Amino acid sequence: MSGPVNGEDFHGAYGDPGRPVRAEGPDGFDTHTTGLPYGAVAPETTAQFPGAEAPTAPRAPEGLVPSGAPEPELRRGVPAHVGHRPPSYPPHPLGRPSVRDADEFAAFSHAVLLDGARIGRLTVRAASVRGDSHNWEGSCRQDAMTVTRIGPPGAEMLLLAVADGVGSARYSHVGSHRFSRLAAVYLDREAESIHAALCAQQKDELRVLATKAVAGAAAELRSAWARSAQHKPRPYADEDYATTLHVLLIPTDPGIRDRVLCSVGDGGLFVLRDGHWENGDPDDGEGLLDTRTEALPHAYRSVKTTLLRTVPGEVLLLGTDGITNPLTQKDPEFARHLADAWGGPEVPSLSDFLWQAQTRAKSYDDDRTVICVWEEGA
Repeated sequence: MSGPVNGEDFHGAYGDPGRPVRAEGPDGFDTHTTGLPYGAVAPETTAQFPGAEAPTAPRAPEGLVPSGAPEPELRRGVPAHVGHRPPSYPPHPLGRPSVRDADEFAAFSHAVLLDGARIGRLTVRAASVRGDSHNWEGSCRQDAMTVTRIGPPGAEMLLLAVADGVGSARYSHVGSHRFSRLAAVYLDREAESIHAALCAQQKDELRVLATKAVAGAAAELRSAWARSAQHKPRPYADEDYATTLHVLLIPTDPGIRDRVLCSVGDGGLFVLRDGHWENGDPDDGEGLLDTRTEALPHAYRSVKTTLLRTVPGEVLLLGTDGITNPLTQKDPEFARHLADAWGGPEVPSLSDFLWQAQTRAKSYDDDRTVICVWEEGA
């Protein structure tokens, strides 16, 4: 992992969150007419154009702002941070891989992914961002995510998936991307059986079906990667593509209150209840911060399934350890910050969600992928 950048505070160059930053207009002139009467032009601006007179405008009724009145340009600045000082890494993407590095997938990987959906009473916001350490190193994002629907109309489910490529694995970014999508394809093939088992709360059957789907995806990918490696100097190895995977299935029928989480590796699910984040896997005594090394494709038999029941008003958070780790740190400031941001009466816009998801904390510089689900009441 690379070291800090001379301990500099980068907020000054971008402005503080929520604080207006002075902007420049065309030709470099400051747009400094904010606060002047509507329609007025600053005297020094008029002086630059001989013969020009400052236009006048009818006085607006007191207490009203005329339509079309200029408003100050507001910029969010860099993402907010918890703690006394921001992390030392810059808060923005720097270098990136080149096509000539012999890894086209890395060269074309986006630093940021943003997605969302509205399905019935469910609203989804999803973001996957390259971590500060990868930004600094210029390496690609190893996380991946998927937001889609599976199953026929009578057994339809919202599928949310996050995958976290193991940092030491050569092609983990490929593994996370492919598994997060192909697992959805194989789960779709079992969708009706999964839906029936979910309605009947058959946890063992759900585990069998989830394992079958993940094993099918693993077999297809291993075969494809092995064939590809025949033409390369490096032979195929499972550990080169190592990634974790978490898939949350939510029936779109609001009358079905159970959800199922299928997991391999660390990361996982939180539920925001009454302003506090709770572990979405109450049967996991070790919590989400464990040291298990299970990773796909070799651990396709280690799929863990968790049943949980939620009610409208609770927020589900599915994430990689880039966000679940700081949520469980001893200092609760990070958790409180996101609870305040996402526990309000309104679902954030896509841009707001991205900015909030990038909240920074020292020592937590990994890639971060987070998908949140809000549900309206009846």
